[in-house]
Amino acid sequence: MKKLGMLALAAVLVAMFTIPAWAIESEFGGYWRTRFYTTQNFTGEDETEAADFSGVDTRTRLYYTVIFHENLKFVNKFEFDATWGTGPLGDIGADGKEFEIKNSYVDFNTGPVNWKVGIQGAVLARGFLFDDDFSGLQVNYKGETFELPFVWVKAYEGTEVSFNNSQNDNDFDADYFGIFPKFTLGGMFDVNPYFLYIYSKDASNWFTTPAGNQSVLAQLGGLAEELNLWYAGLDLDVDFDMASLWFTGIYQGGDVDLQTGGSADFEAWLLAVGGNVNVGMFDIHGRGFYATGDDDDDDDIETFTPPQGVSYYWAEIMGYGIFDFMASNNAPADNISNVWAANLGMSVKPMDKLKVALDVWYAALAEKIAVAGGGEEDVLGTEVDLVITYEVVENLNLDLVGAYLFAGDATTENLDDDENPYEVGARLSLSF
Repeated sequence: MKKLGMLALAAVLVAMFTIPAWAIESEFGGYWRTRFYTTQNFTGEDETEAADFSGVDTRTRLYYTVIFHENLKFVNKFEFDATWGTGPLGDIGADGKEFEIKNSYVDFNTGPVNWKVGIQGAVLARGFLFDDDFSGLQVNYKGETFELPFVWVKAYEGTEVSFNNSQNDNDFDADYFGIFPKFTLGGMFDVNPYFLYIYSKDASNWFTTPAGNQSVLAQLGGLAEELNLWYAGLDLDVDFDMASLWFTGIYQGGDVDLQTGGSADFEAWLLAVGGNVNVGMFDIHGRGFYATGDDDDDDDIETFTPPQGVSYYWAEIMGYGIFDFMASNNAPADNISNVWAANLGMSVKPMDKLKVALDVWYAALAEKIAVAGGGEEDVLGTEVDLVITYEVVENLNLDLVGAYLFAGDATTENLDDDENPYEVGARLSLSF
């Protein structure tokens, strides 16, 4: 893979310098950040130090786009990651071979229809359903006051299993098909109903791959067979002169056949709401969400379980935040499932180069879980986050972060050595 990546980069560079300058235009951009941070007591106790971490990491992303004309682009994005003091890129000598191709796709127009074909990124339902890179295509018809996007995500290719299976390898394929129309009403309202369907004739291998372990209902392991899963939702955005509001509602339905016989039905849902008010240098904001859990009273699957590719960041400690190294014990991180949370915050910008944001989060599990200390608990706790952002020089920003979680019993698990999690860190970043 590393050799393939280097060959791909070489091919792009050759194209940059061999295609006549008059034939194309080029866009070059990127992103860089270095983070210095420590996370402590994320296990809810201070004896094992199992999740304690102090370190520095760097990420570089380089973007190169070939613009043939207004109706055709060739987009490439590359990434290099390193944790300081570890190989092969972050250690002494820094002779790294860490190379990732994040995106490589064509972006073209046929009349009012835009096509993106290849390895690309997408955000669906604000990230509650999907925010990641994937192989597939996006087709978007653009009207004057509406858009009609269609998305196909190739989640899993069955031929990864083996070419010697007695069963057709294509049976193991997993695909997402989604339609996400968007309507703008009166220049103030954006209405975005959508439908996402996921199908696999035999999902057993997808669920047992490393990537599949982060996907829909990983707890099924290799028990799943035919999967018919769908999400029907609505996003609503309202913009006023000094304020904005948003709402998301998603219902999860469908069923999955099991190798043990019978089937299980999906019956779950998620609701989320948020908004902000701008008053001079001040911004007052808040948001909240509820994603169902399962009370185990029946065989239905009532835990809201987003598909593989989900990513919705929220609190610094419980929801990844700026330092997305890990989340506190039993918190869902960026996979919003079996949890409810509410946030109120304020930011102030006393000068062009300085911004200070203070946020308070309260979170609990929708359904209680068994904890190591005995019994069942649901309260994750109350978190306070402080982020100070300063523009050191033009285009280079410094974020100073401090976060503290007053842990609930679902985080500490009623252990005798319970302790509140906290994190402190800084991030230098630039984009161009």
